[in-house]
Amino acid sequence: MNNNGLTWQDPKKLAQHVGKTLRNIRNERSLNLQELSETTGVSTLTLGKIERGEANPSLTIIWKIANGLSIPISSLLMEKQEVQISRKNEGSKVISANESLTLEPMFTSSGYGSLETHRAFLKPDSEYRADAHPPGVIEFVTVMEGTIQVKLGNELFELSEYDSIKFHANKEHSYINSEAMEAVLHFVMIYTGKAD
Repeated sequence: MNNNGLTWQDPKKLAQHVGKTLRNIRNERSLNLQELSETTGVSTLTLGKIERGEANPSLTIIWKIANGLSIPISSLLMEKQEVQISRKNEGSKVISANESLTLEPMFTSSGYGSLETHRAFLKPDSEYRADAHPPGVIEFVTVMEGTIQVKLGNELFELSEYDSIKFHANKEHSYINSEAMEAVLHFVMIYTGKAD
């Protein structure tokens, strides 16, 4: 497993899937690699390797690409199927660069949909800082196990088991686990396409 990137039952198959999906999206939008690089802030070299299935991108890179294209990250990671079951530890995983957060994309509403869900595991005594998402992205987070703090700007919100929070995610935000046990989170992200 590469702790800076994606894991799946077959990492090579996942890398090829992400590359093919990214190339399809780029072609649908009539973008060349340079234009995609300018839109996402990811180098053309890295994007080319991803499209060829040669790179195992980190969570930061996946977010940059998804944010630049204004799509859910699950649109890049998940295969389209009529009926889907998402089981813990059986799908794709994206691990943060500091290895504090493991994100398992679960579902996207359709195509390059406007809604996605994730389960996430935040290590004990750790913090995951998320970059700002594009305007119009709303996050709903529920704590399934443990206790966390969500930092939005200068405000800190304490959440215990089954507590939920909703916020506009177009600013940096952090998830903090000060406890000695892993926290399990459920994310729902809605891409409204509208500015706050």
